[in-house]
Amino acid sequence: MLSIKDLSYSIVGRPLLEHANLTLAKGMKAGFVGRNGSGKTTLFNLILNNISPDDGEISVHPRWRIGTVAQEVPSSETPILDMVLSADRERADLLAQAEREQDPARISEITVRLADIDAHRAEARASSILRGLGFSAAQNAMPCSSLSGGWRMRVALAGVLFSQPDLLLLDEPTNYLDLEGALWLEKYLSIYPHTVFLISHDRGLLNRAVDHIVHLEHGKLTLYRGGYDRFEATRRARRELSQKAHEKQQAQIAHMQKFVDRFGAKATKAKQAQSRAKRIARLKPVEVMLDEHSLPFSFPEPKHRMASPMINLENVSVGYGSTPVLSRITQRIDPDDRIALVGVNGNGKSTFAKLLAGELKKMDGVLQRGKKLEIAYFAQHQLDILKPGQTVLEHIEPLTPHMSEAQRRARIAQMGLTTEKMG
Repeated sequence: MLSIKDLSYSIVGRPLLEHANLTLAKGMKAGFVGRNGSGKTTLFNLILNNISPDDGEISVHPRWRIGTVAQEVPSSETPILDMVLSADRERADLLAQAEREQDPARISEITVRLADIDAHRAEARASSILRGLGFSAAQNAMPCSSLSGGWRMRVALAGVLFSQPDLLLLDEPTNYLDLEGALWLEKYLSIYPHTVFLISHDRGLLNRAVDHIVHLEHGKLTLYRGGYDRFEATRRARRELSQKAHEKQQAQIAHMQKFVDRFGAKATKAKQAQSRAKRIARLKPVEVMLDEHSLPFSFPEPKHRMASPMINLENVSVGYGSTPVLSRITQRIDPDDRIALVGVNGNGKSTFAKLLAGELKKMDGVLQRGKKLEIAYFAQHQLDILKPGQTVLEHIEPLTPHMSEAQRRARIAQMGLTTEKMG
């Protein structure tokens, strides 16, 4: 069991958690939601003992193992499958002991324990997890150094899933997954045999993989039964009830105050007026549940109106070197189209996106773009090109030469980044 009692924590005088309480029982799967910056990741760090609370306590069952995905995965020469297998420290330690142990009794104990944890199926289980996250059998033998940062994060996720901790803490696990990987993870977590505590903005994951929602708001933790849709419906109903109760109380106060104002100075009604004034003073105000602040966001209007089609492809082939990945594509894209591109791993979705963005040239066929067409491209592993030493403004400046600094700051603020975070 995970138990949080009267927990408080502040950063530079700003309270994130204030006398918060929560209990997660064995086997519970809880999604963790709240506005950005409210303290969700901070709570995970408190549970992991990476930081210490200002007040209160966190207790975890003494026999529970806690697992989470490492923030950075080393770019080593270790094969991908071996990296995942090494995440189960007990299995790795038992195998190491078995190699050097001389005592027959101890060897027998180790053998029994390896059987208990199903160690003989370890490679098959690790391979199954890697396959679910998008790795082919051939990739399992490749070194981790051959992978991009995003794919190494998948290896880290595979490792923590393989180790099957008693308390699994996941912070936005679908960030580095494609659609197939995210759907696989949903199914995996829904049948995971232990406790899961999951931060996510993925509504599907929060509806299908968890049975409770923990909401962090105003420093408090509130536990709701069901998935995210049920949580929203419950919140909406509570908000409506609180609004009605507030309005009813305000009407009562107004009615009593009217009596006090009218008869407070009259000797015959003075006692009644004083009594009602005291009742007003003793009333505990009914608090209204407010909607969380949401950021207004809109896509900027294009500088030029485009005629149809903006992009037209006729019998286009594209690939790498002399090998086509996609052949004989015929497709048009018109203004105001909203197109989702789906398909299994490795069938050329990113290749097609790069073709449209102009990062790959066609091998044959006809590809026409509107003369004044401007294309913005956010790649699957866009985070890999960020420079950790740069501020947000320093990153944005060369991408927006037509904007003043004030315009850049205004645009960045629309994404929820405060002045302090802009740099």
